[in-house]
Formats: sequence, structure tokens, C-alpha cells
Amino acid sequence: MTTDVRVSDNENAPEKETTEHKDGAISGLAPLSKLVSLKVMRAGDRGQVSYLLAAIGYLQTLNAFGRNLQVHGLNLSLGYPFRPEWFAAGQSPLCVEVDRLVKSVVVVVAASNGGYSNRGNQATGQALTIDDPGNADLAITVGSTHRNKPHTFGVSFFSGKGPTADGRMKPDLVAPGERVVSCALMTGEASAAGAAPFVEKSGTSMAAPHISGVAAAFLSVRREFIGTPQRVKEILQLGATDLKRRQRKAARVLDDAEKVFCRGMADTRPEMIDAVPRPPQGRAHERWAGKRSVHPASFSLIGGHEEVDGGEEGE
Repeated sequence: MTTDVRVSDNENAPEKETTEHKDGAISGLAPLSKLVSLKVMRAGDRGQVSYLLAAIGYLQTLNAFGRNLQVHGLNLSLGYPFRPEWFAAGQSPLCVEVDRLVKSVVVVVAASNGGYSNRGNQATGQALTIDDPGNADLAITVGSTHRNKPHTFGVSFFSGKGPTADGRMKPDLVAPGERVVSCALMTGEASAAGAAPFVEKSGTSMAAPHISGVAAAFLSVRREFIGTPQRVKEILQLGATDLKRRQRKAARVLDDAEKVFCRGMADTRPEMIDAVPRPPQGRAHERWAGKRSVHPASFSLIGGHEEVDGGEEGE
């Protein structure tokens, strides 16, 4: 794989880009984006809702509550079961804070891995299985699909399915979430040797970062959309492909990032789909692809669908 390394963020500076060739390298969708990582989980992959609320509060402070954006996107690959006896769907304290953050920051949330269960001796798919904070109305809630054949296999059997308890269509998008290779914790022999370990996992927590990566890459090229997360969500959805599954599952896979980049330059109304411009070629294409643009920061909390203890909300 070829990795382009940006040396300068100054578009007016002389070109000083270098290219490194690394055999077997694994790269995400926006490898040049900057990451801010906040730890919100304890040992055993568990945590409290208050930890997440504190992290979101820190992010709001860092961004001066939308007045000076330093971080443009938030990925939440975690969640806890929705409990209707406490709050209406999308109205829990965490969902409310997520929606408040979406006023200025793109927030991508894993749907859940509870879309499949056993009833007696019968295995069944389950609707109404979107976790919090995936129930947040303004967040981009992401389900899972097959990484190579989404049209054949549709929504992953384990992926949380809508609608929400109050009747909204979720998830908003689906992305590859089955047998995805990603970074692992530095533990054991790998840690001692200083090697970067990788792990293969399945889940909506593996799907959500795909959408976060597309959003980060898109914002690095179409910077006019920074601070307008609802427009970004609309463009991502209109750039996705309908998998023709049941409407309540809202199965649209984002399988062509180029369409998203094009839609950022065109009217996003459905009747304007055929009017989307194509990317330029040659030297101009380098700027379009983001090689010389200033890449946005991306905010990532956790890489796996850990369960957050929602007990504090009931107090």
C-alpha cells in the first residue's frame, strides 16, 4: 500500500510531499487526519454514562461551544441498551448531549450488536434494537453490512435494527462491519516487542469508523461544510446506495466516497442526482483527493462495541 505523507499544511508553500511504500501497511479512509483520543472505559470494557458526558463536555469546551472548532468529528463506537422506563427514545441525557454537540460537530455512533437473538430453539432477527446513544436523532447512526457483498447479504444479522421506539428510521447508514481488521491493544508479546498488533473483529463498532473516515476525508476537501454536521449527514445519505431492504431497517450502504465528494459541490435534492459533477483529472485531481488540503481533526473514543453502564441515568 502507498501512504502519502503530508509535510506542510500550507497550500501556498512549495511542494514537499513525500511518498512512503510500506509492504503490508493497513490504512484507514482518512489516514492523514489528526486524532484526539479520550479514554472513557475502565478495565473489562465497561464504563459509566457520566464518563461519556464528561468527554463530550470537554470536547464542547475545546471547541469553545461551536465558536472555534478544533475538532470536527466524533466517533462513538460504544453504547448501552435503551431503557424506555427511564427516558423516551433519544431523550436520555447522553442522547440530548449528543444532539447538542451535532449543532457544530459531526457525530457518528454505532447502532448496536443486538439485532439477533434466540427465542427458545428459534433464532430470530430483532427490530427496535438501536442502543443509546444511537437513538440520538441528529447523530449518524451506523449499522453493519458485509464488506464485499452488501447487496447479496444485506444488513448483518447482528446489526441493531430500527425503527426507534418513537418511530424514527434508524440506522441512518450501514458500512462494512464483518471481519474487519483494525488496531489491537498493545498487550502481551506484541507490547514487549514494540510491534503494532492487529485484530479481526465484527460489529457495528467496526462499521462506524468507516463513516467517520469518509466524513473526515470529505471535510478535508470540502471545508465549507465544517461546522454544518446536518448538511454532512444529508450528503452522506444521498451519496449512499439503497440496499433495497425493508424500509424500517433503513439500509443504505455508503459504498462510493467519490459520490459524496461530488455531492458536496452540487445541489443535494434527489432530482439533481444526475447533475453531480465528476472529479477533475490530472494535477487538479490531487487537490480534489485532498493531498494538498488541510485535513480536519477527528475525535475517536473507543474501538469496539463496549457496553456502557447506564445505571447512573436512573438515579
